[in-house]
Amino acid sequence: MNAESTGYDAARIRVLEGREAIRKRPGMYVGSTGVRGLHHMLLDEVGRAVNASLSGRGGRVEVTLTPDGGVRVTDDGPGTPFEDCPDTGRPGLETQLTRPFTGAREHHDRSTVLMAPWVGGPGVTNALSSRLTAEVRREGVRRVQEFARGVALAPPCDAGPATGSGTTITFLPDAEIFDTVEYAYAVLAARLTELAFLNPGLDLVLTDERSPDRPQRARLRFPGGVREFVTFLDALAGEHLAADVIAFEREDPRMAGSMEVALSWSGTHGERVRGFANSLATSNGGTHETGLREGVAAAVDAYARERGLLTAADPEVTADRVGADLTAVVSVKLDRIEPADSTRLKLGNVAVRPCVAEAVRAHLGTWLEEHPREAEDVVDRFLRGPVRG
Repeated sequence: MNAESTGYDAARIRVLEGREAIRKRPGMYVGSTGVRGLHHMLLDEVGRAVNASLSGRGGRVEVTLTPDGGVRVTDDGPGTPFEDCPDTGRPGLETQLTRPFTGAREHHDRSTVLMAPWVGGPGVTNALSSRLTAEVRREGVRRVQEFARGVALAPPCDAGPATGSGTTITFLPDAEIFDTVEYAYAVLAARLTELAFLNPGLDLVLTDERSPDRPQRARLRFPGGVREFVTFLDALAGEHLAADVIAFEREDPRMAGSMEVALSWSGTHGERVRGFANSLATSNGGTHETGLREGVAAAVDAYARERGLLTAADPEVTADRVGADLTAVVSVKLDRIEPADSTRLKLGNVAVRPCVAEAVRAHLGTWLEEHPREAEDVVDRFLRGPVRG
């Protein structure tokens, strides 16, 4: 069979780029056209706002669900530059909003907050919205540009003086693309709460204006970081007895990043271990969670043998027993994330595992030495606890 008989030749090859490619295959950019993809699109935009805010002197991001079914995301970052982009010859704002994978997050490092496994940038949000308005406040000037389904309706225009700096993106998800365009307040609140715990300098505000009779508003700011996160997880699970929380931070050049770890034992429950890489939840686990469990097991085993709670005849305490009544958060921030699977929800950075294990063993070991009564309870939980499958 040849090209002549099939009617197929190079003239039939179609190249899709930019908004056309995004709208033709939206699932490639936000995961699906269902409710999951709808939230992915918004969280990607929130991630842009958070990174912009943290890059400046601010740290405040407001997310508002508007009465018309749209979303407004406001940050206090430096604002997108007004000048033309050298690569496109178009204004910087328009370039970011019409080209996928364009923007300040092109080069990720440990300071980058990831809100979704795939980061398409504001160009994806714009292409998948029926209308989008961008307002930039920079250098004392406010500029506005409007778009329809990813196409600029006019160049950016001056809209008067500006107080402070930042960006506001207001958009309506396109009902021609998504099966539903209704956001779930609870889903957004849960993700933003995680983000606030993992980045103590952030001040997040989530407002729902869709129902005038039942407006909702939450301000999320947790200076206690992952330590406060562990206490929150225990309270969420109905654990009312205050438990000691062991928490620490460490920078380790061997893993090209830093770690924040908090853990406690309380009540009688199964394992509650939450892992994050650059603020993205690693629901499939990874090297940071493995390192946490190995470090806990090593610290408990060493302490128990030193105190005679275990003898030479007893088997070594291993990581498969760590889950008994443990609540923990391990958050790593890395210059380069290496996913271990196609979902991008499992961390694969090999160097992270021994670094986290070593740090956990050292800090937990010190805590066990300084709290002998609580330490005996922890050891007892290990010895009588079930083995993880």
